[in-house]
Amino acid sequence: MTTLNSEALLAAATEQAGLTNFGDPAFREGLDVLVAALNTEANLAEAAVGRVGASIVATLVNRLQVEDYLAQHPELLDAPITKPTFVFGLPRTGTTLAINLLAADPARRCFLRWEAFATVPPADKGALRSDPRYHAEQAKLDMSLKYVPHISAMHHEDADSSCECQFAMSPTFCSQVYDSQYHIPSYSEWFLNTDYRPAFRYHKRLMQVLQQNNGGHWTFKNPWHPLYLDELTDVYPDAQLVMTHRDPADVVASACSLVYAVRKLYSPDADPKAVADVSLKTFDAMIERVLAYEAKHGAGSIHHIQYKELTSDPIGEMRKLYANFDEALSDEAAASMQAMLDANPQGKHGKHAYALEDYGLTREAVYSHFADYIDRFRIPVKG
Repeated sequence: MTTLNSEALLAAATEQAGLTNFGDPAFREGLDVLVAALNTEANLAEAAVGRVGASIVATLVNRLQVEDYLAQHPELLDAPITKPTFVFGLPRTGTTLAINLLAADPARRCFLRWEAFATVPPADKGALRSDPRYHAEQAKLDMSLKYVPHISAMHHEDADSSCECQFAMSPTFCSQVYDSQYHIPSYSEWFLNTDYRPAFRYHKRLMQVLQQNNGGHWTFKNPWHPLYLDELTDVYPDAQLVMTHRDPADVVASACSLVYAVRKLYSPDADPKAVADVSLKTFDAMIERVLAYEAKHGAGSIHHIQYKELTSDPIGEMRKLYANFDEALSDEAAASMQAMLDANPQGKHGKHAYALEDYGLTREAVYSHFADYIDRFRIPVKG
């Protein structure tokens, strides 16, 4: 069985990019933990090993190119990022709907999917949706829609969709994306207990590059941010924090379904029970850390949104969000949000079917497991 090797991956990236400066060496720890876990735990299909290695090399190449661009334009690191908005919550709680609404506001700037994979040079002014890299990424997504349409039904993205922040953290190899894609318990354990500051420092450097020609009120989405709110606000002290909530039985079933479908793309032995186990463990950590953050900073430090209310009155929930941060929702933004909703009805890309029983769980068991969470945030549940 072919195995991966950190040094070989680094050498391949250096050769491909023609560059040698990876920046902050903190990323090496995560890379080494990830590679060891992939080799010993992930049980990758033989055909998948090459794809996984190529993906890691591409991530390293992008990192090299970003650092090289910053070496040529160091003044970009002096540019502020003011009051960025971060949307998060347990996965499948409406974070995508919330970010799509916010992204419709022309005053806001989001981290676009194509920018995550081909970051530099930043797009010319006004060219975020005409840059050749945007078209190249859209072509890839259109192709994947043909071959894995069920993934799009679960979570559809276009090249100009707001990309999850975990893809701004993946070049540090401290990112939930790896734990979602592969069965790697040792990496998962490391990820839940590591220092996230290097990842957020890199995140900020990336955004300082990307805002060079196309600025605006930075607005981000990543379900996993509850894991690292202290580190996030260390790097972005004036961040606006927004958390979504949904019936946890629906959350767990939907999240497990997505992770299991992705893991099957890489390993023939993807285990639904293992997916459920790591999901519950991670969600418990997310909730615990949110409660700890609010205990330290006050209940008003995070603005909370219920999925049921977001889906029944999306624009109304956006007005509440803006008012919470002493901002006004402009008529132009509200109209743009409504146009987005009209163009993207639920189920547009297919129906996402899921069942807790597929993962050895029941609705009653999930409600019991998350009873304190449901009570604390007054989450409407079925029954």
